[in-house]
Parts: sequence; structure tokens; C-alpha cells
Amino acid sequence: MIVKIVPVFFTLEIARTVSWYAEKLGFACLGTWTPAPDEPPEYAIVARDGRAIHFRRAEPPTANPEKYADELLDAYLFVQDADALYAEYAAKGVEFARGLGDMPWKCREFVVKDCDGRLLAFGADV
Repeated sequence: MIVKIVPVFFTLEIARTVSWYAEKLGFACLGTWTPAPDEPPEYAIVARDGRAIHFRRAEPPTANPEKYADELLDAYLFVQDADALYAEYAAKGVEFARGLGDMPWKCREFVVKDCDGRLLAFGADV
């Protein structure tokens, strides 16, 4: 029985990514792990409202130039109040790939571009 699933995103710099998710999106850092005391973190977990995202340090993948034109999402996060969250993120200067709006699939949603270029959609059922 599957009880939970979490995304694991690759990043070049764990500390920068964790800081951005905390400052811009309101996630708390649950922990970071390093292979040795004198090395940078290799893994981190952040969470908000009981939902986690994991990060692993890795070399960047090959760029996909169509990603932004085709709005190829990296994750979709269902929320209770898309309007309130959009206002919170706008006040923090978050970069939006798409503004808040009602979609034909009966969700009110917006898309954020994170510090590593990932596209995260936040949506609420309407």
C-alpha cells in the first residue's frame, strides 16, 4: 500500500535552494545531509503544511528549450486557497511563469519558476 509520494529534485547548490524555498515559498528545512564534514550538503528535505520536497545535489541535466514555451511542469501542488497563496508569493517577489487564473479543468492555479528553473504549479479545485 502506497501512503505517500514526494518529488526529488536535483540542484547544483543545496544551501541556496533550501534558502530560496524557505524565504520565497514558506517551506521549512527539515534537514540536510553531507557526505563528510568538510563538504557541502548533498541532500535536503523541506516541507510546508506537512508536504515535503526532497533535493539532491547533482550536475545539471541537459537543458530543454521547450520547457518554458510548453509549460512542462516539474510538480503540481494542490492547495486549499490559490488566491491567498498567490498573494503571499507575490508579496515576496516570487517569479511567476503564469499568473493566477481559472483553468478549463476546474482548478484555479498559477505557476512559479523556482531558483533552479523548475516550474511548480499551485492549484485549488473550484
